[in-house]
Amino acid sequence: MGALKSCPQLFRKVYIDNWKSRGEKVDLHAGKAYAHGLEIARRAYFEQGVMKEKAEAMGLAALLEAYGDYECPADNPKSRERMAGAFEYAMQAYPLTMQTGFPIQLADQKRAIEVGFVHPLGIDHPETGQPLLYSGRADMIIQYAGDQYGLDDKTTKQLGPTWSRQWELRSQFIGYTWGFRTSGYRIAGFVVRGVAILKTMYKTEEAIVNFSEFEVNRWYGELLEWLSDAIRSWKTGRWRYNLDHSCTEYGGCGFREVCKMEDEQPWLEQFFERRKWNPVTREEEKL
Repeated sequence: MGALKSCPQLFRKVYIDNWKSRGEKVDLHAGKAYAHGLEIARRAYFEQGVMKEKAEAMGLAALLEAYGDYECPADNPKSRERMAGAFEYAMQAYPLTMQTGFPIQLADQKRAIEVGFVHPLGIDHPETGQPLLYSGRADMIIQYAGDQYGLDDKTTKQLGPTWSRQWELRSQFIGYTWGFRTSGYRIAGFVVRGVAILKTMYKTEEAIVNFSEFEVNRWYGELLEWLSDAIRSWKTGRWRYNLDHSCTEYGGCGFREVCKMEDEQPWLEQFFERRKWNPVTREEEKL
């Protein structure tokens, strides 16, 4: 949805035609390794009764194994060693033993760690005629400040005065709030934890965003309108180019050079490959 709103051509290339960059980007690879380490540590401590120090060691080992021998670019701080340091820093800043921010207990006696949802929407897929599905996932559902919240762990290269404010109207978290409320979780919103990985140090910041029923209902109505627009584009084959700031955001769109060409296909085939990600099964297939 973020890609669709940013640029319909980006949405088409990535999610309709399934063009992806060759190889895995370092931010994605490092982020997955970091999340895996946190999950292993949390499950060990909260579900298996492992002592804090041992649970942390298990999490760190899982992170390092998941990162593997991936070669991080020299100009990117998310190397194997720095990600390990970020994990250790996070365990100190947000210890497993903290009295607030711990995962709630579920009916099956497990904890709400790496919990997701999949719900049908009130709009049908243009090919199958079945309802389109909306899925999402949270690192945890936590008890926090007298209420329940979804938790999202993020690593970043910097924090600043605007970092915490960027989530107040972020569609991802409003949508996830809708998804978890629809699943029966009475969450008030989301807690977003950021750990900045700097050259010589780490920093952290925590943002709390609450979403009213009005905000969630408005988001849902907007979602259906955006999807209707996408279906119309799919039927007509007309996907618009947003030739503006979206081309240079976050270091620049990966398709920027492709979009400069009259015949895009040879450039797509040379610099990209087709892979399809299934957010429900969480599996990727090479096409």
